[in-house]
Amino acid sequence: MTGAVLAGGDSARMGTNKALLPFGGVRIIEGIIQKIRSLFAEILIIANEPVPYAYLGLPIFPDQVRGKGPLGGIYSALLHSRSPQTFCVACDMPLLNPAVVVYLCDTALGYDVVVPRTPDGYQPLHAIYSKACLAPIASMIRKDQLKIDQLFSAVRVRVVTAEELHRVDSALRCFVNINTREELEAALAGEDLQTMRKNAGDGLVRGSHA
Repeated sequence: MTGAVLAGGDSARMGTNKALLPFGGVRIIEGIIQKIRSLFAEILIIANEPVPYAYLGLPIFPDQVRGKGPLGGIYSALLHSRSPQTFCVACDMPLLNPAVVVYLCDTALGYDVVVPRTPDGYQPLHAIYSKACLAPIASMIRKDQLKIDQLFSAVRVRVVTAEELHRVDSALRCFVNINTREELEAALAGEDLQTMRKNAGDGLVRGSHA
């Protein structure tokens, strides 16, 4: 299996490249790569601006089709992956838990998608996709149907429930994604971002890779 970090978003709400912000002594993307490096024989970065990530020494590929959001990033990762299956993760998830990734990998045999589902919904940017997804994703992109969960009816899907995940990440903090500096500070302080977002009326909606 290949690991792919999706770093093609514009970080509009943060105002700067989220992947390169410091978190726990390293940049966010560095921390993610450190956590998954031992899990995958191949690691890719999907980014439309390769220069900021060149120092990481990993293969970097742009979106095959520009302007198609996270679905386009997943498509590019699958296209360039040398493995039958690819774990795709957004570059703004600094609390990624390797034990959760291993659990997803262990359940992947025989499925085209392995996607966690928490009380906040599906977590498609912390999920596994097989090359069997390439054709249906290409069709979705042509039709400009960009919601990732619309893919699930066309392929074999294993939904990993919150109850399962609680065994390896009791608070499910591995799915926290960082959109603003306030959220970054809250995550560093160990605060509950979900409660903070609900109070602010933000929710967990994404519009780009990350």
